[in-house]
Amino acid sequence: MQAISPCDDNPVPSPCEIAEPAALTSPLVFSSPHSGRFYPPEFLAASRLSPQALRSSEDMAVDQLFAAAPIHGAPLLKANYPRAYLDVNREAGELDPKLFDPPPPAHAKCTLRVAAGLGVAPRVVSEGHAIYAGKIPLSEGLARIEAVHRPYHAQLRHLMERAWAKFGVAILIDCHSMPSRMPTGNAHRPYEPVAADIVIGDRYGASCDPQFAHQVHAFFSGLGYRVARNKPYAGGFITEHYAARARNHHALQIEINRALYMDEKTFELLPAFERVKADMAHLVATLASTQPLARATPRQAAE
Repeated sequence: MQAISPCDDNPVPSPCEIAEPAALTSPLVFSSPHSGRFYPPEFLAASRLSPQALRSSEDMAVDQLFAAAPIHGAPLLKANYPRAYLDVNREAGELDPKLFDPPPPAHAKCTLRVAAGLGVAPRVVSEGHAIYAGKIPLSEGLARIEAVHRPYHAQLRHLMERAWAKFGVAILIDCHSMPSRMPTGNAHRPYEPVAADIVIGDRYGASCDPQFAHQVHAFFSGLGYRVARNKPYAGGFITEHYAARARNHHALQIEINRALYMDEKTFELLPAFERVKADMAHLVATLASTQPLARATPRQAAE
């Protein structure tokens, strides 16, 4: 199975789209913020990298892996624009002073992610390759935030509040993929394999009910996957921002090792893709049917 080309001659898409269930029967909300694959021609022209290199940051086909969500009564929100263009799993204020001319305003957030070149408009892709030959106008970054970031989060807020209003609980599953090897910073051993097939991130227990996180962990372990918790990924901006356990809003990040289902050099989907997709559909069905977290009545939720 071939990966979808970022250069398809499709009309300009909306910033994101929602695959809605025929009937909303679950408090689960699925989000795929990094699987977008529409690369605007002007972005490709401005980049010093090839389209193939830009795709190294893409969570390729993760939206397809979780495509069963609507079948089991839960929406799936998916980005249409790629992470290399604008990262919706970052706060809008994470503006990189090394990328923009003029520099961002003083109130911009200089986080560790920004320092690494991975702000809301990334400066680099995987393995630290610079996207641009130089700086880009700040106005361009701000325009991308307005066009892509704000609509995505408006939809995600709506889906979470809708689930909470109906069920008294909202459970966000933020869906990602991870490279099969990580840089070490050691010149003699620059990379090492990721020692996990699945990484579950709950911000070290802060973003999600422990019972629910344990259920997901046990599910994957039961299928034979090597499962890690919070290392090397504890959850990004979306997991942190949409979690409010006092309001019964929970968020859990799932990272899937790309080597399980794709060739990381050619971006070709492997035959094993169908098995991983079936396992993710099984996960969705299991969570949608058991719903372990306590639920309020709609009237209690409104109060």
